[in-house]
Amino acid sequence: MENTKYLIIILGATGVGKTDLSIQLAQKYNSEIISCDSRQFYKELSIGTAVPNETQLKLVKHNFIQNISIFDYYNVSNFETDVLDFLNKYYKKHNIAIMTGGSMMFIDAICNGIDDMPNIDQEIRNFYSEKLKNNEIENLRFELKKTDPDFYATVDLKNGKRIIRALEVFAQTGKPFSSFRTKPQKNRDFKIIKIGLNINREDLYNKINKRVDLMLNNGLVDEARLFYPHKTLNALNTVGYKELFSHFDGTYSLEKAIELIKRNSRNYARRQMSWFNRDKEINWFNPQEITEISNFIDKNMC
Repeated sequence: MENTKYLIIILGATGVGKTDLSIQLAQKYNSEIISCDSRQFYKELSIGTAVPNETQLKLVKHNFIQNISIFDYYNVSNFETDVLDFLNKYYKKHNIAIMTGGSMMFIDAICNGIDDMPNIDQEIRNFYSEKLKNNEIENLRFELKKTDPDFYATVDLKNGKRIIRALEVFAQTGKPFSSFRTKPQKNRDFKIIKIGLNINREDLYNKINKRVDLMLNNGLVDEARLFYPHKTLNALNTVGYKELFSHFDGTYSLEKAIELIKRNSRNYARRQMSWFNRDKEINWFNPQEITEISNFIDKNMC
């Protein structure tokens, strides 16, 4: 229908090739791009977050890239509100928007809405915060695996804040955190077309390793060193920075830190695919199948 609004979502694991395809599709449909990569929101960071380069940014207007500070509080609920507000204005002049990224919860928020989570008593918050401060992360992981195996299977097990959030909910309600994330999809005023990009695992891992090498050649170590004084910020608790912070702390050699960045990036890609594979609305393609992807989108917009 002529007045139907569309949100085309290009998703997939880190390093698979989402940026290039999104730009090509945005040029074809004369649309703007919404970034759904939570690492790329921060204006101070660029190398370790794989922000599109200057040439790419000039080809198509990008939104939600380097739009907030690492010192700002920003979460998935803020993102849902901001993107829906943006689209409400955007669709007054355009019919098609492209959203691209691999941040699973942020994509889910735009498609399905945020689940209503219970309020947590301060006593419970203090209890788990203290455990995290005391470096009891391994015990917290074990507790999460026992109380909520579904969330345990998808969460970044190095992200202590997400682990204790799930444990807080269970302590407050007696119900697993994952059970609060299953409510019916919210109605949206636009039609969503999900395009997933995938390649065989060996090729993906090789691309990830080469991507890390490119970041290092472009100055990742210097960028991480610049923000080392702020290493406790949540925005910097991410692959590529935290391993180098440990190197600066004297925990690892630089060679070991690089090895861990590559390993943790591969592990993150595996978690992304585990999450996406549960979504039956995703239509999967090889990144090189540009014509097939374009034809599929055209057919589904008829």
